[in-house]
Amino acid sequence: MDQAFIPAVFMRGGSSKGVFFHARDLPADPAQRDAILLAVLGSPDPYGRQLDGMGGGISSLSKAVIIGPPTHPEADLDYLFAQVAVDRPLVDWSSNCGNLSAAVGPFAVDEGLVRASDGEALIRIHQVNTKRIIHARFAVRGGRAAVAGDFAMAGVAGTGARIRLDFLAPGGGATGALLPTGHAMEALEHDGRRYRATLIDAANACVFLDAREIGLAGTESPDAIEADPERMALLDALRRIAAVRMGLARTPEEAPLAIPKVAVVAAPAAYRALDGAEHAADTHDIAVRMISMERAHRAVPLTGGMALGVACRIAGTLPHALATQALPDEVRLANPSGLLSVGAEVSRRETGWFAESAVVFRTARRLMQGAVAVPMRLL
Repeated sequence: MDQAFIPAVFMRGGSSKGVFFHARDLPADPAQRDAILLAVLGSPDPYGRQLDGMGGGISSLSKAVIIGPPTHPEADLDYLFAQVAVDRPLVDWSSNCGNLSAAVGPFAVDEGLVRASDGEALIRIHQVNTKRIIHARFAVRGGRAAVAGDFAMAGVAGTGARIRLDFLAPGGGATGALLPTGHAMEALEHDGRRYRATLIDAANACVFLDAREIGLAGTESPDAIEADPERMALLDALRRIAAVRMGLARTPEEAPLAIPKVAVVAAPAAYRALDGAEHAADTHDIAVRMISMERAHRAVPLTGGMALGVACRIAGTLPHALATQALPDEVRLANPSGLLSVGAEVSRRETGWFAESAVVFRTARRLMQGAVAVPMRLL
């Protein structure tokens, strides 16, 4: 036989999709495990389509999740996330996917890893990459996670059962501090120019830049941003400089591919979303266009959205300066696919700013279950 088969489930979580595995079904050797995940997703693919695997050719569709027994006393299970590069043989373990976090609880219930009675389930998730706890609350019907519902979210057609995600104490998962440099505002220098930036580590490490200083309005489509290679190169260069400033790399060249994520932010303005819907300036508090894995994201990575929501609550940051000053209970983020609301609780302590929690709502659905094929030589 040329191929072997590994039990797996293909799931959508929020605006991402990924292949879910039980930890027991994958080898413990990191190199062997990476090779299997690359084969499963269809990477590396110089054509950028991942036609020979389960991936979809963009970062939000090239992901894997590994679920295992809990190694944290306050968790019901461990959740390890893998971001698989599309065009190179690289599996990045440095970050979390907030969207796929929404599918972890339903996967655990449906797989019998956690017992849940009908009604609202609470699943306590240990996010291994960031060493943080996530509480997932969702409906259970007939012993399985509910799928049908009336909750709609930007970037996903139709409606589904609502899943509430509480990211507890999300600050410092990658760098050890909510504000890794200790400052709410920094200046990044590149090619003789200085760019204002906020470097924040909440749910994921992110660098936020002023859209105007980059030569953007903050209302552009992902395709329009990607069509400007010089702008994309500038954003990646600043991202790599920020990685060094945040302590994530010794040199810009050594910066991880997945973090820090980089985004341009702007004051609220009217724009048209990818589905054609028109959004007036008074429908949101701040606009964001985010780059993930060297591609302009068609929505906003959920962890990046949470980092932005937290940043909007911290006085002195660039997002705080650009956002609507009278922020409601939830921060409304305008992105290419529509609007995302993030609940963020932030306090100032003697030791500095502290993120209590970030709350978002998603939907999830099991799309396929069975086994994925990989070359026999990898096992």
